[in-house]
Amino acid sequence: MSSSRSVIVPQDYDPEKDKGEFMNPIMLEYFRDRLIEWRNELLRESQETIKNTLQETELQKPDLADRASAETDHALELRTRDRERKLINKINQAIERIDDGEYGFCEETGEPISIPRLKARPNATLSLEAQERHERLEKTHRDD
Repeated sequence: MSSSRSVIVPQDYDPEKDKGEFMNPIMLEYFRDRLIEWRNELLRESQETIKNTLQETELQKPDLADRASAETDHALELRTRDRERKLINKINQAIERIDDGEYGFCEETGEPISIPRLKARPNATLSLEAQERHERLEKTHRDD
């Protein structure tokens, strides 16, 4: 575990205005807090869904249209939960990168990922340029 846990992030802190070293301890703690908050929010929503939706969903409805609708809703909810589970995994990996000192740097180029990109997508592993290149390559291979 990183020793940066003792770092306090000022309430009005904005990493875009930080003129210090890229990924300094305050910046790292700022992103760690954002990632943990995001993960906790996803976990809370997941628990509410399990409690309120999936446990109360009765798929054995006498009317075929009602049953089909309930099954579709149920399948959609399970797909959403699966996507969120994968996202939580990526959030956990981002927190590990903070602990390992690798957070904020592009996996492909080693260059810093822009702060606005990290604020928008704190679990980003690629710079915007590398992500766009990756998506272009994916699109050309998909069209084959």
